[in-house]
Formats: sequence, C-alpha cells, structure tokens
Amino acid sequence: MKIALLGTRGVPASYSGFETCVEQLGKRLVQRGHEVTVYCRSHHITYPEDNYLGMKLVKLPTISNKYLDTIIHSFISSIHALPQHYDIAMYFIAGNSLVTWIPRLVGTKSIINVDGLDWKREKWPTIAKKYIQFAEYMATKLPTAYITDSEVVQSYYLDRYNSQPPYIPYGSEVDLLPPGETLQKYNLEPHKYILFVGRLVPENCAHHIVDAFRHLKTDMKCVIVGDAAYAQDYIATLKDRTQGDSRIIFTGYVFGKGYHELGSNARIFVESSGVGGTHPALTEAMAFGNCVVVNDTPENMETIGDAGFGYDGQKGSPALQEVLEYLLANPEIVNEYALKAQNRAQTVFTWESVTDAYEKLFFDTRR
Repeated sequence: MKIALLGTRGVPASYSGFETCVEQLGKRLVQRGHEVTVYCRSHHITYPEDNYLGMKLVKLPTISNKYLDTIIHSFISSIHALPQHYDIAMYFIAGNSLVTWIPRLVGTKSIINVDGLDWKREKWPTIAKKYIQFAEYMATKLPTAYITDSEVVQSYYLDRYNSQPPYIPYGSEVDLLPPGETLQKYNLEPHKYILFVGRLVPENCAHHIVDAFRHLKTDMKCVIVGDAAYAQDYIATLKDRTQGDSRIIFTGYVFGKGYHELGSNARIFVESSGVGGTHPALTEAMAFGNCVVVNDTPENMETIGDAGFGYDGQKGSPALQEVLEYLLANPEIVNEYALKAQNRAQTVFTWESVTDAYEKLFFDTRR
C-alpha cells in the first residue's frame, strides 16, 4: 500500500508520543513492503535528508502558533496529498478531523487516531475546547474510519456519540542501556532516582511529583525530563519550588540514547498526567522495568492494569507522597512491581502487534 502519515510534527521523533508512534509504525510498515510518506513541519524537523528509516519525508511550512500550528499544517499536507493518490491517509489527533475529508476526494481512505479527550487540557481557552469537542464529534463523520488508543476513550465515544472506534494501543519498544554519559552528566547513580518524563504543562501535573518529593526524607534524586514551548510561566513556578533542594534535577528534553539510558536505570517512574489516553512514556517506563506510579485517571489505570500503583490525582502531591514513602520503605515491593510492569509491557504493548493491528485496519479499510 501507499500510505501517508499526517497531523504530527514528523520524524525523527523529538517531541511527543504521536511522533514516536509515527516513527515506530512507519519504519515497520516500510519493512513489510509498504511505501510510507510522513508529512513534517519544516520549522520543527531539522533533519536534512528526505528519507528516514525508509520513510519518505515531506516537509511543509505552517504557522508557528499554539492554536493554528497543527490544523494549518494538516490542511496544507492534505492538499499536497491529493495528487499523490495514497491508498491510506492516516491522521493523528482529533483536532485534525476537519480536514480528513480532503483525501477522500480522490478515493484515498482516511483514518484518524483521536487520542485522548484533549479538550480537558487546561492550556486550551474555552473557544479552543469547544472546537476540540466539535472536532471529536466530526471524527465520527468525516474520515473513512477512526480509532483510539484507549478502551476508556473507546467507551466515551460509544456513550456520547453512539459510535465505537476500534482500539489499537501504543507500543513500548526501548533499548535497555547500562549507566553511561547521561547519568554521569547529571551526577546520577543507577536505581537511585525517581523519573518523570513529559511535557511540562499544567495538566501533566509535574508539580505533584515536585511537591511530593520535596517532603520525602531520602537520598534518592528526582529527575524531571521535559519542556514545553508555551508554558514558560508554569515551568518557572516548578523550578522556584525546588530552590534549595539539589536532589531535584530538570534536564529539559532528552531523546534517543540519553532518554533510554535514563529510563533503563530509574528506580520508580511517576506518570502524573491528569488527561490523555495511553501515555507512551508510561508504556516505555514499564518496558524499562520501572516500578510505575500513576495519577489514577481511568486511562492511566487501564494502562498499568495490576502492574503498578495509582494515587488520588484529585488530592495531588500528598497522595503521591504517601505512595512514594511506602515504596521507598519497601524495596522488595518495588522489585516485584518493576518485573510485573515489564512483563505487561512485553505482552500487551509491543510495536509489532500494534503494527499488525494498523496494517489489518488499513487493508480492511481499503476494501
């Protein structure tokens, strides 16, 4: 098949879970003999070549704006795709649903992964939330098909729109690496730090882990990996809260080998996000063999099953502090749940099985 992947920043992956999904899915589809094109945002992707891991890259401009960046690029990409006559145009993020009809004008089948309930994010003003809610409804109407990465979100669409999308999870492929230059750079010892990975925006609740950790009596360290383009005030407040506590380390974005090294050698991973579907950083932490602790949203609890711990996200840092104190006092429990998490990742969240599901969906939709 001739397949286009649209609606993300592009590859090489260097931002969020959808870019990782595009990279992991796209390269495997190429290995299976398909022709894959990834549409990239030229202001974000600095990789100079036009081919990456067998995927053709089309780099197009957009408006570098918090509210217009994604939809304008997806619109331009959709117009570019028309004369290419792809068999499948695969979009990501519900907000892109309003352009998924465009490839259908030339017979291309369009599919969108709606992700989580993005309108719940605090960063969006009221008008943006209304748009996203409208877009999620249109995801049930405009593309040929739509999917979700969470059974919780699947149930939401059934209850709200009487429409049930297929469920395809994320994968969790990671490279297990020994301690090396990244740990040395941040003066870290293996298995002596708690890890957070994510965009530093309010709805991801990194303040839960910062505030909880400040009150822990431990010689462990806390490593906060991530950044955000439009949340500098929030990031500044996070860093202000850590003044005088050298145990808390902000690394900014870390990708590739450095990220895998940090994940491979963490003791506990905290997923504090209060919104979204399946978080790739969480499935990858499980694959690294981290003991995982999550904000107890239905989506997060679905991801970990019985292989991790939840804390009351409504209570925030005091609830997280209680869980972390229990784990730090019971290292044998940490070891037990680290193994459980890794086993779950290796059986439920594998990129090969994810690619199998996408490939079947593409073949079924093309018929």
